[in-house]
Amino acid sequence: MSTVATTEELVAELYTIEGKAEILGGEIIMMSPAGGSHGRAAGSIYISLKNYESRAGGYAFCDNVGFLVDLPDRKSFSPDAAFYVGEPPGIKFLPTAPVFAAEIRSEGDYGPAAERQMAAKRNDYFSAGTKVVWDVDLLSDEVVRVYRADQPEEPTIYRKGEQAEAEPAVPGWSLSVDELFD
Repeated sequence: MSTVATTEELVAELYTIEGKAEILGGEIIMMSPAGGSHGRAAGSIYISLKNYESRAGGYAFCDNVGFLVDLPDRKSFSPDAAFYVGEPPGIKFLPTAPVFAAEIRSEGDYGPAAERQMAAKRNDYFSAGTKVVWDVDLLSDEVVRVYRADQPEEPTIYRKGEQAEAEPAVPGWSLSVDELFD
């Protein structure tokens, strides 16, 4: 007889996982390690957000930080970079979704099935309270697609030579798209 794990059991198990994972569909889903340009782009976003946090409050996070949510089919996120406003972070996963999440496409994030999965994940972010999600595509001329909770189907697109922003989630912050390629 198969038993279904409770959310609490899944979260407890998530703490023991080596590597990046999220709770989706009642299961822990492992995520592949990222490549070099992916990691450097995530690092550039994090460093810029970290510098911003000292001026404006909130907390910047780099890859592999867990954010717990209570959606019907999703119980956690682990974005590539994020900004969180709330109680000071402790040693545990953060108790709610970030206000801003950056998802950088990896090798397997292309094609119709991947597009559907990414759209579903953005919908989950917005349902959990995230205000802005970046879809960063280092292989496209449309490098940063900025999706907002109030217009989830109409991204603002930023290319090389432009400044990408995350309004209203991270007021007054922006990042040169070119920095994603340094």
